[in-house]
Amino acid sequence: MSKLKLTFGCWNYDRTRALMDGAVQPEGIDLNYLNMPVEETFFRMLRHREFDVCEMSLSSYTVARGKPDCPFIAIPVFPSRYFRHSSIYVNAAAGIDAPRDLIGKRVGCPEYQMTAPVWIRGILADQYGVPVDSVSYFTGGEEEPNRSEKLKLNVPANISITSIGPTQTLSQMLHDGEIDALYTARMPSSFRQNGRVKRLFNDYPEVEREYFRQTGIFPIMHTIVIREDVYQANRWIARSLYKAFIDAQQRTYADLRETAALKVMLPWLPAHVDAVTREMGDDFWPYGIDRNRDTLRTFSRYAIEQGLATRTFEPEDLFAPETFESFRI
Repeated sequence: MSKLKLTFGCWNYDRTRALMDGAVQPEGIDLNYLNMPVEETFFRMLRHREFDVCEMSLSSYTVARGKPDCPFIAIPVFPSRYFRHSSIYVNAAAGIDAPRDLIGKRVGCPEYQMTAPVWIRGILADQYGVPVDSVSYFTGGEEEPNRSEKLKLNVPANISITSIGPTQTLSQMLHDGEIDALYTARMPSSFRQNGRVKRLFNDYPEVEREYFRQTGIFPIMHTIVIREDVYQANRWIARSLYKAFIDAQQRTYADLRETAALKVMLPWLPAHVDAVTREMGDDFWPYGIDRNRDTLRTFSRYAIEQGLATRTFEPEDLFAPETFESFRI
């Protein structure tokens, strides 16, 4: 029997690698895995709908889901998660030694709707009393000029957003003091140059662990979307893909816990895995709705508070219903 051919845009993650090398094959699907960095994947899917299935920014998907005739439906698989306290960079001469020192400052972010800055702004508001509208935002390319928002936004007037110039980059502007801070996903190249750029939280691992202890949130960055037309023509693929992603992830969990030989190039990997499981449990990177409900609701609230959404999304509003439950014997 012939299989349904689907193109899949996604980066090369350990938790999806079994799908890329064919060790895991979704039932009834011939998956053409296109390995690309996230910036390329998101751009091509949001602008041109090039793929049948795709890794997608949680923020971009949430913004798109709030518009009529959203072209995507997601499954509750999260290939990227990241504690983002480490992703706040400041100019060393800007006088920013604590989070509240950001108030009144000029802050760069590659795109206002980018998931990492959404989490950062929300965490700073919730945990440190830095209101979203208390800084001025500057958007554009971090390392290359002329990056633009991939989605049209309509944010409230109290939030100041300015596009940087056609020859400017945020990394260099941070180094030169033209902006005071940068909220981003990628470490800026200027961070490693000469000490003019530093992290706001030098002890970020402990800060992030404490954040998890207080909130139970391991921030979700990306999800997996299916083009709506492909999904409507083949509703069964949501469950088939979901099962395959879980299978691939379970193989990665097993690799991380293998002690006969290290499968990851980290000398003290067993100790790190032990520490993470003590803190976060055995399934520390959960898929599905149930264990991610608070995280998803928090992100939905942030999207509203930051002018990116006009209504609250329950997790069930975001994902294909075929993934909500399974059969029992």
